[in-house]
Amino acid sequence: MTVNIDAANKAEYAYHKIEKLIVFRELTPGSMISEKQLCERLDLGRTPVREALQRLSYEGMVEIHPRRGIMVPMISLETQLKILEVRRDIEALCVKFAAMRASEAQKKRMVEMGKELIECANNQDDHQFAELLKNIHLILVEAANNEYLQLAIIPLQGLSRRFWFAYKNQNSDLKMAARCHSKILKHIVYADALGAIQAAYELNDYLSHMAHNTVKMSPKTF
Repeated sequence: MTVNIDAANKAEYAYHKIEKLIVFRELTPGSMISEKQLCERLDLGRTPVREALQRLSYEGMVEIHPRRGIMVPMISLETQLKILEVRRDIEALCVKFAAMRASEAQKKRMVEMGKELIECANNQDDHQFAELLKNIHLILVEAANNEYLQLAIIPLQGLSRRFWFAYKNQNSDLKMAARCHSKILKHIVYADALGAIQAAYELNDYLSHMAHNTVKMSPKTF
């Protein structure tokens, strides 16, 4: 049975489906998969899957090896810390602009998303949490209204989310991440640029601390 999606949306659908497979390690880090296998798994044709893979390759989620297949990169502490090092100031700039430029409609949505994220963390729903987290990142760059900032930050956020879901503590990290992101959103809603920047730095500090501590307790590398 073929997936019933409009042709224009098939590449977007493929992108989100493959990204989710990667984030939740249903595609094992370090493994190779063929384009054909992905087409069969998603019940889609080659064109949307190929477009999705090109986008994921740009974001560092996959490595495309001609005639060999698609490789899912390994997850490592060193890579995560390098990502967070760069993400720190770019994200601060993003939330600063968002606090200055967010529309009333975007602010209303941010209020809703903050509440949904807290509720989702309390329910420990990983898949819904991942979807909300990604949508929060997207609305932040949308509100910042700078396409060059978007090009820089979205790959960093995606890769650091991947590490976080691989190593998070189910009992504490969902709630901590929800609080950190909700705090950023709150400052943006109140047009508090300095508060949003400080909250973004606090998020980055938490992510760096979590990365070090979690890998010490569970030193495996995916």
